[in-house]
Amino acid sequence: MYAATTIQKLALMASKPKSSRLHNLAGARWESVAKKPRMMTTNASISDSFSKYAEYLNNLNEKRERVVKASRDITMNSKKVIFQVHRIGKHNKDEVLEKAEKDLQAVRDQHVSRLVKELNGTDFWKLRRAYSPGVQEYVEAATFCKFCRTGTLLNLDEINATFLHLCDSSIEPLQINILDYLLGLADLTGELMRLAISRISDGELDFADKICRFVRDLHRELTIIVPNMDESHDMKFKMETMLQSVMKIENGQVCFYFLFVLDIELLFFVACFSVHVRGSEYIPMLGVNDPSYTLMGVPDMEL
Repeated sequence: MYAATTIQKLALMASKPKSSRLHNLAGARWESVAKKPRMMTTNASISDSFSKYAEYLNNLNEKRERVVKASRDITMNSKKVIFQVHRIGKHNKDEVLEKAEKDLQAVRDQHVSRLVKELNGTDFWKLRRAYSPGVQEYVEAATFCKFCRTGTLLNLDEINATFLHLCDSSIEPLQINILDYLLGLADLTGELMRLAISRISDGELDFADKICRFVRDLHRELTIIVPNMDESHDMKFKMETMLQSVMKIENGQVCFYFLFVLDIELLFFVACFSVHVRGSEYIPMLGVNDPSYTLMGVPDMEL
């Protein structure tokens, strides 16, 4: 009896028209859709987003221009420091280096500080191309001063430490990256080559030899590092210039020794030639052909 009743209920449900059931389902779905209205983006929101992005680009371009200006000032004043160091000689080393180190401090306080303020709170890599030339020139000047003072290399950590007092302690400070540091070292070898040639011409062979060994060691170390670097196209180009600097210093030393020996031989030849010429112009004194007379025509005195 129970089974028959269940079968009858199923039969009644099956006999219900499908159209009414589909209509009920459609009504339920429409109600659920009506309860969740679709959000449409208005023209005002698109305009606001575009305005904010345009403002961001304008601010970034203005910041880039200020960074480029600061980089140019750093480059120009760092070159002045390098020219100052090239005035170094045997008797004015301390005086020249004190003036150069004072000028380098002024570069940090007046121009690098502007760069640091512009880059505070921003990603340094976004504007690296704008300030990289100035940073490389500063590295060249700072390492040049340090080598002439102590004969050692100023490392990257020591350079970055000089920037800490220029930055707000609550913001990440500007730090020179490895690539810009190595590019600055590559330029340093050219200045050392010029200094070595000038020292050779002044006879300071020991100082020139010290420079030659330093540049040769630096080139050897960079030859190992550069092939494993990313974005090292500029560095590979400067490595060729660095090798040329080493060869010029070595050739300068060889030429000096050659000229030194040649000068000795030349002086000996000039001396012999002068004796010969002066001898042909010599006028014999009175009594010089007389055996009883000696030098200056004075007869020997018997003691």
